[in-house]
Amino acid sequence: MTLGDKFKGFSNDLQVGAKNASQSFAHAMLRLVSGFFIGLVLSLIIQELTQSGTFMLLFLTIVFTTAIYKALSRFGMMQILIFDLICVLLGTVLRMYILIAPGK
Repeated sequence: MTLGDKFKGFSNDLQVGAKNASQSFAHAMLRLVSGFFIGLVLSLIIQELTQSGTFMLLFLTIVFTTAIYKALSRFGMMQILIFDLICVLLGTVLRMYILIAPGK
C-alpha cells in the first residue's frame, strides 16, 4: 500500500465521518426545534387554562420539549417532517374551529 492510497483512504474516512456528523447534528436540531415549538404551544394552552405564571410556562415548555425530543428519537428526518406537517395541519384546524365557534 503506497502513501497515496493511505491518504486517499484517510480522506474518504474523513468525508464519511463529516457526513455522518452533519446528518446526526441536523437530526438532533430538527428534533429540538420540533419539540420546542410543540412544547411551547402545549404549555401556552395549559398556562391559559390554569392561569399560571411565567415560571410554570417555562417549566412546562422544558418538560414537553424533552418529552417530544425523546419521542422523536426513533424517527428519521422525513418522518419528523411529516409529523411536523401533521401538527401544523391540526393547529390550523384548531385555529379555524376557534374562529368559527360561536362566542358566549
